[in-house]
Amino acid sequence: MPTHPFIDPVALSIGPLTLYWYGLMYLVGFVAFWALGVWRTRSRDWDPLHPWQVGDLLFWGVVGVVVGGRLGYALFYNLDTTLADPLSLFRIWEGGMAFHGGLAGVLVTCWLYARALRQPFFRLTDFIAPLIPIGLGAGRIGNWINGELWGKPTDLPWAMVFPAADYTPRHPSQLYQAFLEGLVLFVVLWVVSRQPRRTGLISGLFLTLYGSFRFAVEFVRVPDAHLGYLAFDWLTMGQLLTLPVILFGVALIVWSRRNPLPAPRPAPEAS
Repeated sequence: MPTHPFIDPVALSIGPLTLYWYGLMYLVGFVAFWALGVWRTRSRDWDPLHPWQVGDLLFWGVVGVVVGGRLGYALFYNLDTTLADPLSLFRIWEGGMAFHGGLAGVLVTCWLYARALRQPFFRLTDFIAPLIPIGLGAGRIGNWINGELWGKPTDLPWAMVFPAADYTPRHPSQLYQAFLEGLVLFVVLWVVSRQPRRTGLISGLFLTLYGSFRFAVEFVRVPDAHLGYLAFDWLTMGQLLTLPVILFGVALIVWSRRNPLPAPRPAPEAS
């Protein structure tokens, strides 16, 4: 039975500079977003951005991810601690980020950026959706490296012992999520978006697939100890927050059928 190896959460330490594996996974996601985004905008003319605008969008997206992810964790998963110690909200190095909060933060920044560019909001989200899964998968690898967010006990052949929990074989749920939310989601969205699609389809597909993957894996993942199950002895906070994501994703896919294919982006204005 494989046992989770002890991996120092600190990837690199030079003097006062400390780089954690989990933070490094975020960096992997941001770099992948920028590189793939620039490559796509150079090779296609129906994307809403020019290559030099990808970096601007990434900067504001990072702000949205960090602020939204932190607020989402504080409100949905750690409210009592946040109310007792509001300054804990700013101690990001202690960990604690929520996908649903990060998603909300990204959507706000996309809405503001789309307004600045005078581009349809969902055309911009269709562009960024295939660029996100690598970061999601990398984040789950970071959870596995930290030996956190483990799964429920199981006797399956690929079960893993997480000494931080106990010595019971468990589902390596972090790796399930890395595979589904990272690799599978990326491949599907990347292939589907290789051709122009009706506005809203890619965004809806991202939300529907991510939500379905997250909802399914929650059945074999141990819920947060201080929250437990919210209802029915199986409904977790992650599933509760994911349900509207799935529903909105399906609604977007249906709505997209009414929309035309994207037109080529306008040429850059002369300076």
